[in-house]
This record gives sequence, C-alpha cells and structure tokens, in this order.
Amino acid sequence: LLSVDHGYRHIIERRTNTMVNTKKQKKAQESINARLALVMKSGKFTLGYKSTLKTLRSGKAKLIIISSNCPPLRKSEIEYYAMLAKAGVHHYSGTNIDLGTSCGKYFRVSVLSITDPGDSDIIRQMPGAQ
Repeated sequence: LLSVDHGYRHIIERRTNTMVNTKKQKKAQESINARLALVMKSGKFTLGYKSTLKTLRSGKAKLIIISSNCPPLRKSEIEYYAMLAKAGVHHYSGTNIDLGTSCGKYFRVSVLSITDPGDSDIIRQMPGAQ
C-alpha cells in the first residue's frame, strides 16, 4: 500500500513539474514574440531561406531564427553557414506558421535573419546568440 502511495506522489510531482516547465516555455515564447515584433517595426531583417543564406554569406546577419519544422538538412546547412559567419542561431519552438504569425505576416516563415535589431534587445537576450 505504501509503495502505491509513493507511486501516486511521484506521478503528481512529475505532473506539476511539467506544468511549471510549460509555463516557463510559454513565457519565454511570449518574450521572444514581443522582441520579434519590435524587430519587425524598428529593425532590418530578411525572411526566407535564400535571403538568409545571402545575408550569412555577406556577413550581415547577426541572428538567425529557425522554426521547429524546418527540414533537417536545411537546418544543418543554415547552422553551418551561421557558424562560419559567427552569427547566433535560435531554434524557435513553434512551427513555421507560428513564426510567420509572430512576425506579423500572413504566410509561413521557416527561417529569418536579423541584420539590424533596431530598438529590440533580441540579440543580447537570445541564448546562443552573441
């Protein structure tokens, strides 16, 4: 009987921990979305795979944001270019639809590069960014 009770307690603890983690993730997501909206208003950016590669090759990109459902080969190629260009990479937890919406667009965005953050502190606050 005691072992069953401990088992239930463990399940309840695990459930509360995951709820706390999802709340933290949601808050972080909202923070990223707010910073991204500020970049869209006051900064310079390029949306899409081809233009992101162009900014990386020219060395203008400061931060790259990749959606969660970006194809793995494309994701690794962008990460490699970003490593060569010494640009930060952030893996956005939402899909390309969510990323497009947080950019204020009505289309999907799998990759975007920020060349000038404007008034936003997105480059300093992103984990993995310089």
